[in-house]
Amino acid sequence: MKIKFIGATREVTGSKHLITTNEGKRILLDCGMFQGKGIETDGMNRNLGFDPATIDYLILSHAHIDHSGLIPYMYKGGFRGSVICTNATRDLCSIMLADSAHIQALDIQRFNEKRAKHGLYPVEPLYSTEDAEACLKLFITVAYDRRFYINDKINVKFTHTGHILGGAVVNLELIENGEKVHIAYTGDIGRQHNRILHPPTAFPQCDYLITESTYGDRLHPVDSKTDDELLNIVIQTCIVNKGKLIIPSFAIGRTQEIVYVLNELYNKGKLPKINVYVDSPLSVNATEIFRMHTDCMNDEVKFVLKYDSDPFGFNSLRYIKKLEESKALNSNNKPCIIISASGMLEAGRIKHHVANNISNARNTILIVGYCTPTSLGARIQEVGLRNISIFGTEHAIKARIVKIEAFSGHGDYQEMITFLNCQNKKQIKKTFLVHGEYDVQKAYKDELLKSGFQNVEIPEVGEEFEL
Repeated sequence: MKIKFIGATREVTGSKHLITTNEGKRILLDCGMFQGKGIETDGMNRNLGFDPATIDYLILSHAHIDHSGLIPYMYKGGFRGSVICTNATRDLCSIMLADSAHIQALDIQRFNEKRAKHGLYPVEPLYSTEDAEACLKLFITVAYDRRFYINDKINVKFTHTGHILGGAVVNLELIENGEKVHIAYTGDIGRQHNRILHPPTAFPQCDYLITESTYGDRLHPVDSKTDDELLNIVIQTCIVNKGKLIIPSFAIGRTQEIVYVLNELYNKGKLPKINVYVDSPLSVNATEIFRMHTDCMNDEVKFVLKYDSDPFGFNSLRYIKKLEESKALNSNNKPCIIISASGMLEAGRIKHHVANNISNARNTILIVGYCTPTSLGARIQEVGLRNISIFGTEHAIKARIVKIEAFSGHGDYQEMITFLNCQNKKQIKKTFLVHGEYDVQKAYKDELLKSGFQNVEIPEVGEEFEL
């Protein structure tokens, strides 16, 4: 059989890895959107690198848009195979893919207005909300740790990664020429201790390993200090400076984790008496899905649920859906916390909040996750940068820009290697590094080799390997 690496090759978005068996079955691992490169990503997303109508099965590691976001585009292009994933992943995709279509419609409208000024023809979104809804009928859900037989020669089992609700290692078992071949695709690997989710668990021995490398060159600070660090930022910004704390946060996972920490601080009487707003319709809907899947939570959250029926809500917290209420926050000069998507500042209401608050020295913008190097979220962190363009308008950077690394949903290189140590390294024929910047991947490869891994490859775009 062969595997072709189409996306998330030497970069961190656009995950797509295509397996073709000797009998001609085509299995796609993830189908994510490229993100964070502005207009360039539109062309990259329109060129899938394969005919979607020829894909038999799409096995999805988790629901983040850089892993799932092009499934409706595949459907639009003729894909009618099965999408196989965990229960929670399907539930999250039901809201995330429709939200992606909505954002595209808004972005394309602005883009076409600019094109019209130059006499250029309009372009269409990649897909519509109708496509996003229609593709959901192709989803087949499988519980964790249960082997699902696709046919007599292909089966899959999902095991926990601790990265996002529903996130899983894809453990594929295929029979080729009468012999079993085991492929493990980690998707994105979470932290050993996630505040909310079930921790990563050991996965079955594989012959070929495909694994992420986002933080392959760095270590996260100790988690125990993070809650105090967040509280100190809240006090300095909202109490001392009487300003606003703006937190760009991914709607799925990161937002719920921050709210959970704030809820714990509230329960302990440590959180100042200020309003907290989660301003993202997607985050609101996602939080409801989190409440539905307590089986995916860790033991700590299950214990909290014994005395707090809702760890994602407290008296001073408001979830905002209506656009009018979101806009009203811009004229509200009272100290507050605003949590809004997206985490990389590439789309959504958060861009407006940052544009309206970045030039006020009383305010703080807190980055809580990974941002691709070309994204607004990354550029805003450049040391010494005095001005930045948002929506085509220059804004002076006077607000404090800070980052808390430990809120990241990705494990650092030690955490990832600890997770992978469940494998007998001598039995792995080849390890492929995906989902990481090239320089980071090279550093991570060195760490893997030091820890006993062999035959580590960093695929290029479109590179194909015989397994």
